[in-house]
Amino acid sequence: MGLMYIFPVSLVEGERSELLEISANGKPKKSVLILKTYGLPMIFWGYLAASFVVIAAMWLASSSAITKLVNYEDTSLWALGQLVRYTLILTPLTLLAFFFYEKHIQKSGTELKLIYKIFFITVYSKTLILDSAEALSVDHFMDSPNIAKIHNKAELKQFENKGYFELHALSNKKSVFIDRHSRKADLLKMKELLSKY
Repeated sequence: MGLMYIFPVSLVEGERSELLEISANGKPKKSVLILKTYGLPMIFWGYLAASFVVIAAMWLASSSAITKLVNYEDTSLWALGQLVRYTLILTPLTLLAFFFYEKHIQKSGTELKLIYKIFFITVYSKTLILDSAEALSVDHFMDSPNIAKIHNKAELKQFENKGYFELHALSNKKSVFIDRHSRKADLLKMKELLSKY
């Protein structure tokens, strides 16, 4: 998902990145860096609207057939009717969830917290204790080169599979995946930003 939901790479991007100073019980203030993913571009909302139109047309065209299937006494026909009905109900909800998905990274010293939200509700969070505040690395990943890369011809250069880059954190001497991006420079900036706090 990191190739679609991009994190900010500086504190200048105010609404998606912030630095909080927190003090509790008279203890000295500690800095907490919070990064939040950007939403999908506006063009994707057009795709979503088109998908909703198609699903609504499918619902209108099949609603009488679904009603007949659900009213049969045959279990297999009843199950088929329910399957189609719930597919047409859950597909738009699932598509909409992609547009309200958000990932947060919170970092303070050696503590790094990953928070995953759908519809502004936290569905999963994970806290890591890093080996050090700078225990982050950017690694290149490519599952397999394509034919253009293998033949290495100038006219095929634009078709080469260049892979992508992953940001990893070291926690208890284990590498933990944080995010991925197609541009190495952006992940390096994000790594530097996270290493500061």
